[in-house]
Amino acid sequence: MELQLFRTYFPDGTNGELWCGGQLVCHTIELPWFNNQRNISCIPEGTYRLQKRFVEKYQWHLMIQKVSNRQWILIHSANNALKQLRGCIAPVTKLERPGIGSFSREAVKKLNDLVFPALDKGEAVYLKISVKL
Repeated sequence: MELQLFRTYFPDGTNGELWCGGQLVCHTIELPWFNNQRNISCIPEGTYRLQKRFVEKYQWHLMIQKVSNRQWILIHSANNALKQLRGCIAPVTKLERPGIGSFSREAVKKLNDLVFPALDKGEAVYLKISVKL
């Protein structure tokens, strides 16, 4: 399975559209691009493998593997990139403005409901990140 994230960059945040098989799954918010600097930048464009992970704070969630010079890049709920993210990606149902969205928990559930069954069957799931043209 391949998910495609099409980004639009702004000074105050990065907004995206997350697609799978020609269907829009949800929107996303991230930090602005600051050359992949830890804790203040979104991650570089590219293709990454996703894995399922559990921790008490986020319960079951997705982690992005092998991000250059970064660790613990997760896909989890947040509605304000600058206040709630440190490089992770937050699915949101609605985009409000750059780096700000709403109804993130619902979007995370929708994404997890799509991806978890594939991962549970041992299927590889990839996230391809590119700029929206």
